[in-house]
Amino acid sequence: MLKSSLLVAVVVFLFVGTVAAQSSADVNVAGSLAPDKVKKGRIVRASVTMDIPAGLHVQSSKPLDKFLVATKLDVETPSGMQTGPISYPRALMKKLKFSKSTVAVYEGKAVIRFNVTVPANYSGGSGEIKGKLRFQACNDDSCFPPVTREVKMQLYVE
Repeated sequence: MLKSSLLVAVVVFLFVGTVAAQSSADVNVAGSLAPDKVKKGRIVRASVTMDIPAGLHVQSSKPLDKFLVATKLDVETPSGMQTGPISYPRALMKKLKFSKSTVAVYEGKAVIRFNVTVPANYSGGSGEIKGKLRFQACNDDSCFPPVTREVKMQLYVE
């Protein structure tokens, strides 16, 4: 009985310690292209995905409080390629301890999408698409300083 009580106490302590130690660094950011090989004159679909662990959320692209930092993706393409409008996911409306009103956040997996057009006269055989994602992660008690993460996606042109 004492051993099982001690084991439960250790597991609870480790879980609470892990959640309390979370920060913006725990949010994984990755980029992808579909397809990653395209003919000149075609469009590819690009995605930047945030994997937000349980216990954290990220402010949406349109936060409801002026003191919160919006999620924003800036995209750089090789000369000649063009980026279409950036589409952010729908935010979840949450009531959190640190805010008197609801906040608009992302939780779990949040996918930001945009198109890249390769012109018919593009002269290169490939190109690197860079995304700079600025976001503010928070837990239920407080928010962390905003961070910017860079993702790189390689596009091959036929």
